Amino acid sequence: MNTLHNFIFNVYPYICLAVFFMGSLARFDRDQYTWKSDSSQLLRKAQLRWGSNLFHGGILFLFFGHLFGQLTPHGLYEIFVTASQKQLIAVVAGGVAGGLCFIGLTMLLHRRLFDPRIRLTSHRTDIAILVILW
Repeated sequence: MNTLHNFIFNVYPYICLAVFFMGSLARFDRDQYTWKSDSSQLLRKAQLRWGSNLFHGGILFLFFGHLFGQLTPHGLYEIFVTASQKQLIAVVAGGVAGGLCFIGLTMLLHRRLFDPRIRLTSHRTDIAILVILW
């Protein structure tokens, strides 16, 4: 069990990062103009505006929360809060941001699946990415 734990938490994240970066570079080199979904903004704006803002705001908050949470030395934040208080703040703030991100992603997925006009202009890969993220 220790070997499996070591692989999952110490080796596998680096394999995932390497595949992500190498795949991104390969796709950029081969098909750099396919890094988008076709715009459906003109078909229905309201749900796109709410869903996109909630999703991107939540994702950015989660990304920077992880970045600063992992890279901040203990001595820097222990002046203001204890380690358990920092952890509680991270759990609550991350939970709220994750909830907002999930709500926004659900709105975007619902929009792609259940609006007939948008469904006709969507590619299978657009829907697949949303389902994978969801």
